[in-house]
Amino acid sequence: MKIKAAVLEEMGLERPYAGTLPLKVQEIDLEGPGPGEVLVKMAVAGLCHSDLSVIDGNRPRPLPMVLGHEASGVVEEVGEYVDDLKPGDHVVFVFVPSCGHCAACAEGRPALCEPGAVHNGRGDLLSGATRLSRRGEKLLHHIGVSSFAEYATVSRRSLVKIDPELPLDVAGLIGCAVLTGAGAVFNTGDVRPGGSVAVIGLGGVGLAALIGAGAAGAETIIAVDRLDSKLDFARELGATHTFNADDPDVAEKVREATKGGVETALEFAGAVKALELAYKITRRGGTTVTAGLPHPKAMLSLPAVTLVAEERTLKGSYIGSGVPSRDIPRFLALYRRGKLPVDRLLTHRLKLDDINEGFDRLAAGAAVRQIVEFA
Repeated sequence: MKIKAAVLEEMGLERPYAGTLPLKVQEIDLEGPGPGEVLVKMAVAGLCHSDLSVIDGNRPRPLPMVLGHEASGVVEEVGEYVDDLKPGDHVVFVFVPSCGHCAACAEGRPALCEPGAVHNGRGDLLSGATRLSRRGEKLLHHIGVSSFAEYATVSRRSLVKIDPELPLDVAGLIGCAVLTGAGAVFNTGDVRPGGSVAVIGLGGVGLAALIGAGAAGAETIIAVDRLDSKLDFARELGATHTFNADDPDVAEKVREATKGGVETALEFAGAVKALELAYKITRRGGTTVTAGLPHPKAMLSLPAVTLVAEERTLKGSYIGSGVPSRDIPRFLALYRRGKLPVDRLLTHRLKLDDINEGFDRLAAGAAVRQIVEFA
């Protein structure tokens, strides 16, 4: 079938993207679902910093590729052996397809699925197939999803079925921003009622973590960012203290405000300096969690003795250390009850033709979460 999609041809083009147009919106071909696959009509697709990191070259991917990974939609057709979804079902996309039988999946850690990581790195689906092309040229899938398109053919393992009464624009943010941010709070950080939390980096994922900390019952919620506008918004969302990351004394000020540091510090900026700050403001016996994705060559240096002498913990969190089939319905239930106001993260609604302007806005820090809406 013919569909309209945003294809990334070249990484590292200069901004503004509205002028250089790294994403070319054009007509391409999409094959229907093979065995174990599903054709989904896209409802909304979110613009995430992980997409931006591919566009600017910080997270290299094979090209040409249809970008996008955070989305929701409606099932159009199912392939052979798919017996738990049917046309008309509403679904959220998950950007790591879990095979269900590798060592990581067997341990209940589908975010670390080994075959899923291999196929995502190659730009194909979990089956090894590609379903996208352009005038006979193969196009690659972005981490098993490629949501900047009117339709997507994906592995059944890349989808979680949701209640059709839930708004699809909100649901679209759950599969990445909320699953990663709130998941880092509940799963990786194990934040508990009455605890103290710091969130460094207030993009869509960081702010999802901030509202997640509120839902978890944290008493002290510290927000840190370089933009005062983000700090103002964080206070609206429940931050009890805010600090500008450019302040040279920010670490000392946070430690003073929290009497020695926070129990859990979560870093979402994707920068080594941000992670170093997160570690500095974590108290003795506390946990530092990083869910940011810095450049692959970035290196971290820490005083190793503190890991022992202060019983400190440093943990990575990918997709919020989550189990999507469990956590997506949980987070949507919290949203329904008013405990997780995901809708407040949505700041801009776009058409697919405006996607390059959207990434300019994201790069400038002028948006929290933007979505492309499809008819």
